[in-house]
Amino acid sequence: MYRLISASLVALAVATPALADFEERRSPDDVATTMDRLVAAVENAGATVFARVDHGAGAASVDMQLDDAQLLIFGNPMLGTPAMQDDPRAGLVLPMRVLVHADANGSVIVWEEPEEMFDDMRIDDDAEYVREMERALMNLAAAAAGE
Repeated sequence: MYRLISASLVALAVATPALADFEERRSPDDVATTMDRLVAAVENAGATVFARVDHGAGAASVDMQLDDAQLLIFGNPMLGTPAMQDDPRAGLVLPMRVLVHADANGSVIVWEEPEEMFDDMRIDDDAEYVREMERALMNLAAAAAGE
């Protein structure tokens, strides 16, 4: 019995991917207001908004309940193209994504750290475009939070 449990735990540990590292920033405002500011900041930075996904509306369309949550998909070819030149698999995680979801105190802005997004790819963690993506996401999140 002990061997079976032990083997199962080992199999689970091997099969479970490591959790990605995420950054968060709080906004005192609701999801829609915070997301509107994020969209404006992305567009003002010269990036392209590809989609704004309303997860709550999706849940409601199938008669399910979900706290307010919206995902913004956006990008800038000046940053994304060098990543894809270094490793075409970067296209699996690009364009960038930022989630804004409701909580009891307003909303939370969440994104995956670019260095983590490119893990297991032929992309140097210290590549200048990775650093630029990190700075851009921090600045965009600050704008979305109303700072």
